[in-house]
Amino acid sequence: MAMNIEQARLNMVENQVRPWEVLDARVLDVIARVRREDFVAEAHRQMAFADLCLPLGHGEVMMKPVVEGRVLQALALQPTEQVLEIGTGSGFLTACLASLSARVTSVDIHADFIASATQRLQNAGIGNVELATGEAISDWQPEALFDAMVVTGAVAEVPARWLNWLKPGGRLLAIRGQSPVQHAVLLTHEGNGRYREEGLFETDLPYLTHAEPQPRFVL
Repeated sequence: MAMNIEQARLNMVENQVRPWEVLDARVLDVIARVRREDFVAEAHRQMAFADLCLPLGHGEVMMKPVVEGRVLQALALQPTEQVLEIGTGSGFLTACLASLSARVTSVDIHADFIASATQRLQNAGIGNVELATGEAISDWQPEALFDAMVVTGAVAEVPARWLNWLKPGGRLLAIRGQSPVQHAVLLTHEGNGRYREEGLFETDLPYLTHAEPQPRFVL
């Protein structure tokens, strides 16, 4: 039996995302408007709106819709803002970010993710994005500062160099900590090298490449 796409989309928004305290009308609208089913592998199309992390390859996953909603709401993006996304993945969150801001730069270590996301974003008519292949933990360096940053995979610790990429007043949202209990945190640049930290919610995601916890040796 074929999935009723529009009903499934409505159910995702009303029965998953909204009850998880995502009440920002702009965020709910963009999650409903960007065609999530076009950003998943064909084999997972029937699960595009499920409350699941969907596999992307390379051991990475597409975040659950509820987590995507909370992330977008916490960033509180404005139409004039420049955004950096670390971990392009499927390109779905990239599309949502681009719909809420002026421009998105998105970097991913996997060239095949960048290639597929480029095509999906083009098909969706989203042009205010710049995609790059690079390793953002210790190598890739942006050419500008950003109003907001979002990290789509987990990190054991937020690299200090990322904080230097924020404008004063800029926000960085990352999933930080030790699996299976990690925490979404929002770091806000208050100027003069000071950052305010706010804990948001618990989740569990695969680590970005090179962002895993260091092994602990027990005698």
